[in-house]
Amino acid sequence: MTVTSVVQAAYVVAGILFILSLAGLSAQESARRGTLLGMLGMGLALAATIALALERSARPWPVTAGLILLVLVVGAAVGTWRARRVEMTQMPELIALLHSFVGLAAVLVGYGSYLGEPVGAGGADAVHRVEVFLGVLIGAVTFTGSVVAFGKLSGRLPSAPLTLPARNLLNLVALVACGGLLAWFVAAGGVAAGTVPLVLMTLVALALGWHLVAAIGGGDMPVVVSMLNSYSGWAAAAAGFTLGNDLLIVTGALVGASGAILSYLMCRAMNRSFWSVVLGGFGTGGGTAPGVTAEQGQVRETSPEAVADLLTAARSVVVVPGYGMAVAKAQHPIADLVERLRGNGAVVRFGVHPVAGRLPGHMNVLLAEARVPYDIVLGMDEVNPDLPGTDVVLVVGANDTVNPAAQDDPSSPIAGMPVIEAWKARDVVVFKRSLATGYAGVGNPLFFRANTAMLFGDAKEQVEKIVQAL
Repeated sequence: MTVTSVVQAAYVVAGILFILSLAGLSAQESARRGTLLGMLGMGLALAATIALALERSARPWPVTAGLILLVLVVGAAVGTWRARRVEMTQMPELIALLHSFVGLAAVLVGYGSYLGEPVGAGGADAVHRVEVFLGVLIGAVTFTGSVVAFGKLSGRLPSAPLTLPARNLLNLVALVACGGLLAWFVAAGGVAAGTVPLVLMTLVALALGWHLVAAIGGGDMPVVVSMLNSYSGWAAAAAGFTLGNDLLIVTGALVGASGAILSYLMCRAMNRSFWSVVLGGFGTGGGTAPGVTAEQGQVRETSPEAVADLLTAARSVVVVPGYGMAVAKAQHPIADLVERLRGNGAVVRFGVHPVAGRLPGHMNVLLAEARVPYDIVLGMDEVNPDLPGTDVVLVVGANDTVNPAAQDDPSSPIAGMPVIEAWKARDVVVFKRSLATGYAGVGNPLFFRANTAMLFGDAKEQVEKIVQAL
């Protein structure tokens, strides 16, 4: 049995492990198993690829092995360093940055394949050039788009959407220009002649990726992260076609398809189409809340001791977490509070909105880290029907996902977006540092409702005081 046949068999096994990994990640109970299967598949894929590289290398095998080892050591060292230092609140921006690496890799693979294998025009060579062109195009868009997403999520760039005049027309012109450059690139006679349209397309694609994400507001960032995840998958698949690597094609297609499906599901949860996100994302990044002023009512402030009394008498409690919980690192005291309430006989559940936080599943990860039982973590559609009969709702750092303006104000930027209907409970307690707007820049009338009390301050400290009072 040749090395190539063994490698192909290993690729098949690795592909199956990746599929099983995705299946495991679809539920919290099996997510750990899914992660381990994915790690095993990636380890097998790396070993097989290294074996194939050593067999096909024109250099002496010790030189090739040394270069591969050097790359692996550098990558593993940087990855381990960042993974150990990153906070859970920084996970969305880290993932966006990792997507940029995939895009950049696709660009480099495309250039390396084109410059390293001189080709002419027509026939099979034309097919190869199309593969190279599309791989570089998708990779370049993914790279700059992910860098902009990283900047917005980390606060290095403003979350407000960039609204250039005729911005959609600019995107269309860029795509048409790329189509013309593709025809030029395929028809070019030699490598030198084809390099010019390839470089021009790369510059256009880099600008297109930057503009696409810069024009999307903060309120749509969770969708943007999953969208870029999809882009990175298709970039990897395009690199697989360029390299003739079947496993890379399969893996990239899995990531691309799953990211696209997730983006669709999140858009549906926001009552928005994918194109409305790409072409007109909302979010102003703060400022004055439209339609929300002090004239709507008085804000009723409460204290940890008063909240403890309220919870002591409550028989049913729903906790609605948001990004503020992640920033305050309040998931552990929240888990302690929930355990105490359940020990006193109260029915306690979590209501998690599909786009809560800055990342798909962000709140679920935080709650799992705090060892909150899976069976009491419910989705928006599961918890909303029970809210009218709920005694107390604790809104911990959430804002846009509990905003009644989505239902009551047709002029609101989030009008029609499904939200968790916290205001339907008997009492609502909102944990927040101030009355500032959320990431989408939309004011929240919930703060002025007669059954709402505001508990200002750091959510972690306030929850700990409530636990002490209990």
